[in-house]
Amino acid sequence: MYYVYLLRSLSHPDQKYVGITQDLKKRHHDHNSGFSKHTAKYMPWELVTYHAFQDKTKAYDFERYLKTGSGKAFASKRFW
Repeated sequence: MYYVYLLRSLSHPDQKYVGITQDLKKRHHDHNSGFSKHTAKYMPWELVTYHAFQDKTKAYDFERYLKTGSGKAFASKRFW
């Protein structure tokens, strides 16, 4: 499975992150352990939601969409 996930910083609640992984627990742990340079300074992170896909292309398309202007508006209304 491929997981598209949304994180929110607990120390800086305005900071949000959208990512994709095949191992959600490990990836969340990596974000909270400082292994990702993009998220290290805003630790700790809470998992807000995730969406599972069997199809890799659909997962990457959804992640890419959530990073666009209309995707951010959609996520803001539905997920955050």
